[in-house]
Amino acid sequence: MPRYFIEVAYMGTRYSGFQVQLNANTIQAEVTRALKIFFNTEFELTGSSRTDAGVHALQNFFHFDADMEIDKPVIYNLNALLPYDIVVKNIFKTEPNAHCRFDAIARTYHYQITRFKNPFYFGRAYYYPFAVNIDLLNEMAEVITQFSNFTSFSKKKTQVKSFNCNIQYSQWIFETNLWRYEIKADRFLRGMVKGLTGTMLRLAKNNKSSFELIKIFEKNNHAVADFSVPSDGLFLTAVDFKDDIINSEPPSLL
Repeated sequence: MPRYFIEVAYMGTRYSGFQVQLNANTIQAEVTRALKIFFNTEFELTGSSRTDAGVHALQNFFHFDADMEIDKPVIYNLNALLPYDIVVKNIFKTEPNAHCRFDAIARTYHYQITRFKNPFYFGRAYYYPFAVNIDLLNEMAEVITQFSNFTSFSKKKTQVKSFNCNIQYSQWIFETNLWRYEIKADRFLRGMVKGLTGTMLRLAKNNKSSFELIKIFEKNNHAVADFSVPSDGLFLTAVDFKDDIINSEPPSLL
């Protein structure tokens, strides 16, 4: 049976996350509903990266099997059925054993901060006007690349066998109004990017040394990290696959 990948982008503000949940609206539920309405049949969707409630994505994926040919003009019809804050960017046939989760080799997240109150960034950036040691933020971003165990930056009640992640890069980008933390890894834990961002901001605001971040890593205890930053500023910006399954460039954040 043919297997299809479906590429989506969305504003996560109104949703309880990416993956389908009981008694909650999710990105998967909306895409499944649109497919069912248009094709008059049920599809079982498998997601690539499970973004949490309120988190946005410039690029994320599902795959599903269908005993029919699905052409790109269907994209227009599905987008007409989807809410304003979810868009189908692409649909394409893959090998029958291609898997949008297990064949993904890296994900990239950006956490966006606005330094000045701006209504046009509302819901898409964390308003953070406080004085912060920029040099320290840069140091801590580099420190993060030296670790593989992210137990301290995983929220509790997560079902994973390992807390190890291979960080490919971690960096801060500073612009006049917008600051952006960028991180790329083979996998991410629940709440990990928010935990890293919130902890770095807390330490830099209080002018602590990067050694304080090292100590938080070494404690392997999520209670010492700071997960308080809101989901507004968090974007999944790209999912990379092995064997050139997909080669699509996501758009800029704003």
